[in-house]
Amino acid sequence: MSTKILSLIILTASILSACGTQTPPNTDSPTASPTIEAPTATETLPPTETPIPEDTPEPVATATLAPPENAADCTNAAKFVSDVTIPDNSEVNIGETFTKTWRVQNTGTCIWWEGYSVTHYSEGSFGAPELSPLPRTNPGQTADVSVELTAPGAAGFYRGNFVIQNPLGLAMEIEGDSRLWLLFNAVDSGTDVVVEPTASSDGGEENKACNFILEGTRRDGVFSAINTYRVESGVPLYDWNEELSNAAQAHAEDIACNNLFVHTGSDGSTPETRATAAGYTALVTENVYGSNPPLTPEEVKEWWRLDTEEPVHDENLVSTEYVEIGIGYAFFEDFGYYVVVFGKGE
Repeated sequence: MSTKILSLIILTASILSACGTQTPPNTDSPTASPTIEAPTATETLPPTETPIPEDTPEPVATATLAPPENAADCTNAAKFVSDVTIPDNSEVNIGETFTKTWRVQNTGTCIWWEGYSVTHYSEGSFGAPELSPLPRTNPGQTADVSVELTAPGAAGFYRGNFVIQNPLGLAMEIEGDSRLWLLFNAVDSGTDVVVEPTASSDGGEENKACNFILEGTRRDGVFSAINTYRVESGVPLYDWNEELSNAAQAHAEDIACNNLFVHTGSDGSTPETRATAAGYTALVTENVYGSNPPLTPEEVKEWWRLDTEEPVHDENLVSTEYVEIGIGYAFFEDFGYYVVVFGKGE
C-alpha cells in the first residue's frame, strides 16, 4: 500500500513538473511579441516619419533650394537684355543706397538656381555683397539679377564691373564678354553734369546738343598708368603739361560728340594744329581710343601697349624723344573717349 502511494506521489510530481516547463512559453509570449513584429515595424519608421511632424518647414525649404539635375555637360551662357534699374549715366546722390538690376536671358543649357550668383569683378564695388544669388531660371527664360550698392561719398562719374558665376565660381560668358557693368554719376547739390553744344564746322549754329561728361579721375588714372609702365620699362617719367591737356581735352570732346575714332577733328584739325591753338609750339604726337563700355585707365594703357596693328601707340608710351604729355577724356552716349598728346618740350 505504501509502495503504491509512493508511486502515485512520484507520478503526480512528474505531471506537475511537465506543466511547469510549459508555463514560460505562455508567459514570455507577450514579451516576445513586441520584439518580433511590432517593435521591428515601429523602429523602421522614425527615420522617415520623425522629421515630418517635428521639422515640417525644413524639408519644404530644402526642396525649394535643392539644385536641379543639370546634365554634367550642360553649358552656361547668358545674354544681356536690359537695365531694369540705374541705366547707364544715371544720377545717384552721393552716399545713397540703391539697387542695381540687370535683366539677362539664360542662353545656355544649364538651369540656374541659388548656387549661381552675381559677384564684383573690377573697378568700383560700392559695398556690394560678396555673392547675390540668382533666381531659378530655365534655359531660354529671363531673370532679373540684382545687387545692393551704396554710392561713394564724393561726387564723380563711377563704373563697376560684375560677373555671373556658376556654383564652381567660374565666370559665365555674356555675349562674348563676361561683364555686367554699372555706370552712374554720383552728384550732390553743387554738382552738375557738364553740358556743351557742338558747333558746326563752318562756325554756324550748333548741330546738336552734346551732353558729354568730364571725369578728371580718369585723366589722372591714365597719367599714373602710363608713368608706372615707364618705370617698369626703365625710362624717365612723363611730366604733365596743361597746354597739351587742353589740346587733348578739346579733341576728346570733339570725337565724343561726333563719334570719331581718328586724329583728325570734325573741323579738320590735327594734333599739331590743336596743340598750337592751345599755345604749345613743340612737336607732338597723339594716341586716341574710344569704346563702349569705356575702358579703365589701366585697360586703355594696355590696349595701346598691346596694339600690334599700330605699334606706334606703344612706342609713344615709352618714348624717350617726348618728355611731357596732356590727357583728355569725355563720355557720351555710352562711349568713353581717351586722348593723350605727347610733346617734345621746348
